[in-house]
Amino acid sequence: MRWRRLEKTPDVIDRRGARAGGGMPVRVGGGVGLVGLLIFLAIQFIGGGGAGSAFDVDNQFGTGAGGSGEPGAAEIPASQDPERDLRDFSAYVFTRAQEDWERTFQRDGKQYQRAKLVLYRDGVNTGCGSASSAVGPFYCGADENVYLDLSFYNDMSSQLGAQGDFAWAYVVAHEVGHHVQQQLGTSDEVRRMSRDNPGEANDLSVRQELQADCYSGVWAYSVFAAGDLEEGDVEEATTAAAAVGDDRLQSRAGGRVNPDSFTHGTSEQRTRWFERGRASGDPADCDTFAAEDL
Repeated sequence: MRWRRLEKTPDVIDRRGARAGGGMPVRVGGGVGLVGLLIFLAIQFIGGGGAGSAFDVDNQFGTGAGGSGEPGAAEIPASQDPERDLRDFSAYVFTRAQEDWERTFQRDGKQYQRAKLVLYRDGVNTGCGSASSAVGPFYCGADENVYLDLSFYNDMSSQLGAQGDFAWAYVVAHEVGHHVQQQLGTSDEVRRMSRDNPGEANDLSVRQELQADCYSGVWAYSVFAAGDLEEGDVEEATTAAAAVGDDRLQSRAGGRVNPDSFTHGTSEQRTRWFERGRASGDPADCDTFAAEDL
């Protein structure tokens, strides 16, 4: 993917020089980091319980530590930052995706409130509670921030076989997709329906996650339209989408594949809904809640 460093990234908060304090632990329901992920899934699925999969944690945490990151933490100087390229690439993707969604909202006569991207290391305090990097990338609806530990990039490559810059871009754009759902009221509606019909909670979660995958594909369409996609980029994204399918993760965890416990969708579903958004570039094609066949 062709990209450039941005001089100003007001939507990015770099807390990698800080350490998270106390607070209520984030309650994992939609995603965990890779090392913890396989252990977590093995315990849950071998034992017959249910669990979610990468990339996202459940927004329904209750109260927790307020704020994003640690106040007053200084950014790492660019000359001393071994993650500078990945940091700047993440900031570019996040900013670009938000700009595209802002234009889409304006076209539809709606107002888009921008999220923030919080970069952290090891642990972070959020509006949803405190989290360690084992949680993986996640969106917190309580403070409308995306949280990202850049070490997840190496985990994706070494442990899931999802390599390349556009695989990473897919992850970032997926999280922005959750912010879009928050802005449109989709997330609140899913929470309400899940409370009213607990037996439908997993299915609703799958539909919400597949929609975020589709929204990620919508953004990929805009990258293609701008002439910034490079050879192999789409394959990198679809490989990443397939790598975090519930069926793939459960199989890697060593337990039986239990479709009733799925919360994010199969590898095939995640790839297909990403491709659906990428093919049309139209968010209206991402209505997973109206689809009879996911």
